[in-house]
Amino acid sequence: MTETTDARPRTVGTRAELDDVLATEDRVLVMIRTAGCAICQSMEPILDGVARATDAAVVVFNPKDDLDAVADFEVRSVPTFLLFEDGDLIARRADGFVPAEDLVAFTEDGS
Repeated sequence: MTETTDARPRTVGTRAELDDVLATEDRVLVMIRTAGCAICQSMEPILDGVARATDAAVVVFNPKDDLDAVADFEVRSVPTFLLFEDGDLIARRADGFVPAEDLVAFTEDGS
């Protein structure tokens, strides 16, 4: 586990912004969320820790009215965590609250 203290999650508001991050970063953890999602809000401090503990870029994305993104990523519940490597989706989790250690492991090895 690499400790990088200046890393922080980024918030993107559009699919184009997300695509830009996916095009420029090697490994990206994306949390798909909605406004008012209590579990999503409780995950945000954990995302801070994941961003510091891993080399992955960590992104928070609320697709709002972007039904194409919801369909493309097969989002059925929030939060949904998507792990990308070199722009390709390699793993997903959609099981609600994820403890910090589990989310770090998922981000590092997709499990």
